[in-house]
Amino acid sequence: MTPLQPGSTIGILGGGQLGRMLATAAARLGFDVVVLDPEPDCPASRVCARHIVAAYDDAAALESLADACSVVTVEFENVPAGALEVLIARGVPVAPGPRALSTAQDRVEEKTFLNTAGAPTVDFRPASTAEEAIQAAAALGGRVLIKTRRDGYDGKGQAWAETAGQAAEVFRSLGARPVIVEAPAAFRRELSIIAARGWDGAMAAFPLAENLHQSGILRRSSAPAEVEPSRAREAEDIAHRILAGLDYVGVIGIELFELQDGRLLVNEIAPRVHNSGHWTQDGTATDQFEQHIRAVAGWPLGPVEARARVEMENLLGEDVLRWPGLAAEPNARLHLYGKREARAGRKMGHVNRVFPL
Repeated sequence: MTPLQPGSTIGILGGGQLGRMLATAAARLGFDVVVLDPEPDCPASRVCARHIVAAYDDAAALESLADACSVVTVEFENVPAGALEVLIARGVPVAPGPRALSTAQDRVEEKTFLNTAGAPTVDFRPASTAEEAIQAAAALGGRVLIKTRRDGYDGKGQAWAETAGQAAEVFRSLGARPVIVEAPAAFRRELSIIAARGWDGAMAAFPLAENLHQSGILRRSSAPAEVEPSRAREAEDIAHRILAGLDYVGVIGIELFELQDGRLLVNEIAPRVHNSGHWTQDGTATDQFEQHIRAVAGWPLGPVEARARVEMENLLGEDVLRWPGLAAEPNARLHLYGKREARAGRKMGHVNRVFPL
């Protein structure tokens, strides 16, 4: 792809906080941004050049987006892959492509791809009936994590079955929909790597982050994580296999389990900028949002080396009311998302606490 000239227009499907931060990064590089999102007052709508208020599969809206933009990207993985196909058919480059989205939207397809690409995961089985869930749990040792194949996020759409006999009850509690049944991972900590790939195949990976989840929602990330150089190289190799296997363009988030013996397993992938990469906004010369815009625009990827140690804390719900104290902390950088209503568990912002390396 020929690098886009400053002044070109980039489209973003999705106008949440990630879209807002992508639009801000794009503006800093001289691009205009058009956002397509069904919410009239979405966070990105107030920082972009134009907001198309429509459903993601609205044909007329997609046509308008295609006519306005030189390239289109996404801020979250649950945009219908068919919407990307419509844009591509109209001659607009889309990054990441529909294969990456469709793979990440189905947990069975995701783990099947990962294993094929040489990125190890926990053992798993698909199940479409209560009886199949029981059989899958028995084959995996009894205690299993059962997740809906589609639509779950931040701990939603999943539950533990302590025995194979409980698997049918859990299956029904999840709506009796197709599920993935996963063996437990005896991990000692959760890590993530944020990596990018350009149209020319060039790749770059930020240092690993160590993450703490509560109730399925990321609470804190610390980066760079303290890891052996060999482990960091292993994580980068996994990221490169995934990016190449998907012919991916843009930034991707890859969540990892570090097992007791030091091995790494991939938990899941997110074909977009990622919550655990927010530390890069204050810890690296090029943050994940600028890196994504660089990649999709055909620009050279930026430097990824850490310039500081950062502890990122998500602000959920009424945590955002702590903003006066957080703004007064001398080593804290506050990032608020402009959401109008603070609901329990809703991501309202984050704070990066910055320390010398």
